[in-house]
Amino acid sequence: MMELATGIRDVLPPEESRLGYLLRMSRPRFWFYLAGPVVVGATYAASVPADLISPVALALFAYFLLPANVLLYGVNDVFDADIDAFNEKKEGREVRYRGGRLVVASVVVCGLLALPFAFVLPEAALLAFLAWGVLSVEYSAPPLRFKTTPFLDSLSNGLYVLPAVVTFAALAGEYPPVAAVVGGWLWAMGMHTFSAIPDIDPDRAAGVRTTATLLGERRTYVYCGLCWAAAAAAFWVVHPFFAVVLGVYPVIVFGIAASSVDVNEAYWWYPAINTVVGAVITMAGLWVMLYG
Repeated sequence: MMELATGIRDVLPPEESRLGYLLRMSRPRFWFYLAGPVVVGATYAASVPADLISPVALALFAYFLLPANVLLYGVNDVFDADIDAFNEKKEGREVRYRGGRLVVASVVVCGLLALPFAFVLPEAALLAFLAWGVLSVEYSAPPLRFKTTPFLDSLSNGLYVLPAVVTFAALAGEYPPVAAVVGGWLWAMGMHTFSAIPDIDPDRAAGVRTTATLLGERRTYVYCGLCWAAAAAAFWVVHPFFAVVLGVYPVIVFGIAASSVDVNEAYWWYPAINTVVGAVITMAGLWVMLYG
């Protein structure tokens, strides 16, 4: 995973350049946390392979791949500048907010890039898109700033599932099964809270209260495991296959908790784990579409 991270840094423009800084700020290792659900949503909404490369599906994928990440993490960096001063994750693998107007302007532009979707998406998809925008901004920004309220910080991170809901509704004209949305939301809650474990000390030093700072490291492992187990149970209602695939998450987190693995290192495994799990779920959907 370290080699992958180094490779990504090597292909980006220099950090000192505006573009290089902006791309690093958008967390390229995590781009598929928003764009991947678009692929999953499109796969299970599509009735024929051509739907996967329809203009709307491609436009949604492009938006959630980069502009959405600039918006989400740009807002986060602007309002977390003081907190991030204590955060070791910003050393080497991420960049610290530099101030100035570049990030603010980029966030505004990326927000405006979403406006054309208002003219092409059905109402169901637009409502999910709007919910994603509100949660993405208010997770970090006042007045709600969900990230500073234990359990609301976790709950609000269902936002990572909404690109799949948007895409499914855009192609199918209706929402995906409720159990799938609930399962995906619970998965995102566990993923967010696990990612907050390395931030416990810097968040406490900055006086920020989160689910992880409230529970502490050991109990946060339990919380994440329960979220992921509940996600697997919800997906069992959709199909047992999904429950089996998602069942790897509670196994992994309890394995980490029971071992001597440093959570700061384990945190960086998850982009690869999530990519593999997402690919398995997507390939299963393609198999059903093509072979019934």
